[in-house]
Amino acid sequence: MSDLPYRPCVGIMLINAEGEIFVGERIDTPGAWQMPQGGIDKGEEADVAALRELEEEIGVTAAAVELITRTPAPLAYDLPPHLLGKVWGGKYKGQIQHWYLMRLTGDEAGINIDVEHPEFSRWRWTDAKALVDEIVPFKRPIYEALVDAFGMYLKGA
Repeated sequence: MSDLPYRPCVGIMLINAEGEIFVGERIDTPGAWQMPQGGIDKGEEADVAALRELEEEIGVTAAAVELITRTPAPLAYDLPPHLLGKVWGGKYKGQIQHWYLMRLTGDEAGINIDVEHPEFSRWRWTDAKALVDEIVPFKRPIYEALVDAFGMYLKGA
């Protein structure tokens, strides 16, 4: 399975004016909190995919955010052995993610997780320490790298 490719993906660290980070509890895994993320469609630019995923997952449009920065290079993680061959149709060994830091400039009321294909059962704002502490262990190095890269903008970094 190690010869499988990585799934091309984007992730969005959405912060509010106080530097708190949006996290949603996965609808399929109670207790698992994460930031919005998703696959890049064939032929799609990562910047476009990030805004599409943000709207698809939490209802926030491009007009309601400002792009602050992005990671200079994508970050990759491998699936743990018990998930290899089970997620994404068994076609990928993990994800390679282009990460974006965006600030919500619109009203918080524009956040809507009751979308066409819901991914989250509930959401909240959190700080950098809790973000890293609450992510599934195999994604922790990615979240630690994001806190390092974006820390100057984050509460609790």
